[in-house]
Amino acid sequence: MPALAAEPAPAPAPVPKRPVHTYSIVARDPETGELGVAVQSHWFSVGAAVPWAEAGVGAVATQSFVDPSYGKLGLDLMRAGRGAPESLAGLLAADSASQVRQVAMIDAKGRVAAHTGDKCIAAAGHIVGENFSVQANMMEKDTVWPAMAKAFRETKGDLAERMLAALEAAEAQGGDIRGRQSAALIMVSGKPSGRPWADRKFDLRVDDHPVPLKELRRLVTLQRAYNLMNEGDLAIEHNDTEAALKAYSAAEALAPGNAEMVFWHAVSLVNAGKVDEALPLLQKTYKADARWKELLKRLPKSGLLPEDPKLMNRLLGTSR
Repeated sequence: MPALAAEPAPAPAPVPKRPVHTYSIVARDPETGELGVAVQSHWFSVGAAVPWAEAGVGAVATQSFVDPSYGKLGLDLMRAGRGAPESLAGLLAADSASQVRQVAMIDAKGRVAAHTGDKCIAAAGHIVGENFSVQANMMEKDTVWPAMAKAFRETKGDLAERMLAALEAAEAQGGDIRGRQSAALIMVSGKPSGRPWADRKFDLRVDDHPVPLKELRRLVTLQRAYNLMNEGDLAIEHNDTEAALKAYSAAEALAPGNAEMVFWHAVSLVNAGKVDEALPLLQKTYKADARWKELLKRLPKSGLLPEDPKLMNRLLGTSR
C-alpha cells in the first residue's frame, strides 16, 4: 500500500496589524493566595483582551501584538499542573510571532514568567519579582516598569490596592506614549470554591474614559462597598441581622450617598428593632427617589420585613 502523503503544515497565524500596547501587572498575594491582573492602555476595551485569571490556577497578561490564546491556553496549562515558566515557554515555542508578543504569567504557587519580544515597540520591558511581574511596551520612557515594581513592593493594602498603585506609578512616569483610554482589574480567590462567580473578588473594566485609572479606582472602591453589601445580604438570608447591620454600615461608609446601600441598611435596622434609627435613612432614600417607598411595601411578602401594617405606615411616614 503506498504511503499516504503528509498533510501540509498549517500556515503561521498572521501577526495582528493593530497592537494592544499597554502596561500591566500580574500578581499574587502570598498570604491569601489571591491572584490578579491590572492593566491600562490607549486602546478601546483593553479588559476584553489582556487580563486573564482563574482562582487556584493563575493569572495571565497578554499584550503588545496581542494573541488572546495565551490567556486561555496559559490557564489551561497551569490548571493541568504546569508552572508558569513552563507554560509560557511552551506557548512561545509554538508561536511564530513570539518576537512581537509581550506576555506575563503567574501560577497559584507564585512562580512567575514574562517575555518581551525583541520587536515590541520601544520603550518596552518587564521586571519579574517575588509574586509579581510588571511589563510595558510603547511607553514614553523606560522608567515605567521599574516604577511599577517599586510601587507594588512598597504599597500597603490588599492585592487590588497594590496593583492599582503600580498602574498609577506607571502613569506618573508618562505611561503609554499615545495617552490613555481604558483600564481593567481582575482579582480572584486563592482557592477555587466550585462557584466561579463567587471566586471573582474584582472584575472591573473601564472601556473608554479620558482618565481611566481614576475611574478604575472609583470602581474598585465601589466594588468593595458592594462586596460588603453582598455580605449583608448573605447575613440576612441566615437571619443574622446584627452581622447584616455591620456589613451595610461599612458599605455605606465607603459609598456615601448611594441610596441602595442606605435603603438596605435601614431595612436591617428595622429588623433589628431599631426603627427610630431606620426612619431618617428611609426618608433620605425617599427624597432621592419616591419609588423606594413602593419597594418597601413589597418586602413583607418576601419575608424581608414583618407583616405589620402599623409598622409599614410608620416606615412610609403615613402614620396618623
